[in-house]
Amino acid sequence: MIRLDGIGKRFHRGGINEVIALDEIDLHIRPGDFVTIIGSNGAGKSSLLNALAGTFAVDGGSIWLGGRDVTAWPAYRRAALIGRVFQDPLVGTCASLSIEQNLALAVRRGRGRGLGIGVKAHHRILFREQLASLGLGLEDRLKARVGLLSGGQRQALTMVMATLIQPEVLLLDEHTAALDPKTASQILDLTSRLIAARELTTLMVTHNMSHALALGNRLVMLHRGRVILDVAGKEKTRLTVEDLLARFYASQGETFASDRALLG
Repeated sequence: MIRLDGIGKRFHRGGINEVIALDEIDLHIRPGDFVTIIGSNGAGKSSLLNALAGTFAVDGGSIWLGGRDVTAWPAYRRAALIGRVFQDPLVGTCASLSIEQNLALAVRRGRGRGLGIGVKAHHRILFREQLASLGLGLEDRLKARVGLLSGGQRQALTMVMATLIQPEVLLLDEHTAALDPKTASQILDLTSRLIAARELTTLMVTHNMSHALALGNRLVMLHRGRVILDVAGKEKTRLTVEDLLARFYASQGETFASDRALLG
C-alpha cells in the first residue's frame, strides 16, 4: 500500500541551520498494516507523514501509494487517498461551521466543491450513524457549531471526518498529545475500533512508547531521519518500554530525549 524508496529531505539546505529530516528512508507497508512510529524530538516522524501527504516535495527518492507513483503529486491530489488527523484538535475542522457542514466537506475530500446544497438528506443519515458510534451524543447536535465542542469531542469528530470516505492511508500525527489522559484514552479506543472495523492502513506517530507497543501490528523507530528499528508480529508483542530504550541506546549511544515517551 505504501512504498518509500530512498526518501530524502533537508531543510535550510546549504546554510548553517541545515537539517537532515529524512535520510534516504526505505519503508514498505502492506495493506492493512497499523504502524506506530516513535523517535526522539527531531527524529523525522512528522516529516515522514508530511512527505507522504505531499506537504513538501522530497529531495530524492520515490513515494508510491496503492500502486501509484505519487512522488510528483501535490497535496490536494493526494488528499483523495489520505485521511489525516493532527495533534491540535483545532486543526482539521472549521470552528465557525456546524458539525454537519464539517462532515459534508469531509465527504467531498479530494473532489471539486462546486455549488449546491451544502448538506444532503442522505448524507445527514450517514452522519448520524457515524457519530452515534462515538457514544458522545453528537448525532443529536448536527447543527451545533464545532467551535462549541470540547477538545476531545472535536478530535473524535476529526477522526470520523478522516475516515468517513475510506482513505487508502490514514495518518495520525500525535493525535492524542494535546488531550488530557482520560480523553486521550477514549480517542485511542476510538482509533483502534475504527482502524480494525475498516481494516485501514495506518501510520500513527506517538511519543508514548506504551501506546506504540499496545497499538498496531508493527513498530518503527526513527532517529536523525533514519529507521533504526522495524519490528512486527510476535517480535513486537514481546517488547517492553525498557527493551525499546535499550535498543535505542545500543543503536545510537545516547539516551532517549523525551520524557513523554515514558508516560502511560
